[in-house]
Amino acid sequence: MVGVILVASYTSLVSSAREVLTKKGISIQTFSIFVTVSTFSNTGFVPTNENMIVFKKNSGLLLLLIPQTLLGNTLFAPSLRFLIWVLEKLTKREDYRYMLKNSKEMGYGHLISSVKCQFLAMTVLGFIVIQFVLLCAMEWNSQVMDGLSWFEKLVAAFFQVVNTRHSGEAVFDLSIVSSAILVLFVAMMYLPQYFSFMPIKPEEEVTKSGKGHKNEGRTAMQCILFSQLSYLVIFIVLICILEREKMKTDPLNFNVLSITLEVISAYGNVGYSTGYSCARQIKAEASCKDRWYGFVGRWSNLPKFVLIIVMLFGRLKKFTSHGGKAWRVSKYS
Repeated sequence: MVGVILVASYTSLVSSAREVLTKKGISIQTFSIFVTVSTFSNTGFVPTNENMIVFKKNSGLLLLLIPQTLLGNTLFAPSLRFLIWVLEKLTKREDYRYMLKNSKEMGYGHLISSVKCQFLAMTVLGFIVIQFVLLCAMEWNSQVMDGLSWFEKLVAAFFQVVNTRHSGEAVFDLSIVSSAILVLFVAMMYLPQYFSFMPIKPEEEVTKSGKGHKNEGRTAMQCILFSQLSYLVIFIVLICILEREKMKTDPLNFNVLSITLEVISAYGNVGYSTGYSCARQIKAEASCKDRWYGFVGRWSNLPKFVLIIVMLFGRLKKFTSHGGKAWRVSKYS
């Protein structure tokens, strides 16, 4: 509710943001509710064809959405634990104290230990800083940030890198972003929500000695499953095979990096896409018109179906997270 009020207030007071909605026939109330819910739930849907590109100069709006993106995704667990800690301090209730001390016994996946929360928050911050520095270093004076002031560039870049972890709202045209940055975005989209650097093992995860062999209890299905990354490679190869003719005749649009970004984005349920540009066609088609939809919109029907499977696979990734453990690379090879 707070987010809706803040977004509605901003779009009502700032003429440039209000004019965008007026031209598109979108009411302020609809936009505020839709964007706030979409941002917090990391859906990535925006009721404008251009995503958030039309608001890249509205730094205030972007700054309002950034905390909602983080609180609804990578920092949800630390925020939840912090909220319970505040309630415990204010109310002195034993219930909250028990929840903090016995997070694993609560059986709620988003309620994790204090140590994990600290490392998770540091990891999220570290990834944001790395992406932010590289994006600014490589695209500061490029066409990507053309027409923005130095402050607008900083805020837009910050918004963009925060959204690479499953959120999918974009202020830059990814089709003109450098390949190095796209590869970095692919890596960020692949990482799970609570991926963190953990140099030490939390006490609750330390197994007691003498409990049996580490392979005990492994099912036959777990032994033949591939790792999640292996399945993604298979999907990418399959789509490249199905679209091989277009990759020959239209290589600037249909290339391995663009297809990889589309697949990993679907797997992470992010929604990033390089789109399709008629200007990049080697053999120009007179009937070609640039449209504001994803790159997959130009794919054939069968590759689209494969991408739907990838999205479902990404949503159900926890059921295959233990796959690939039976496959080993010999150190003598």
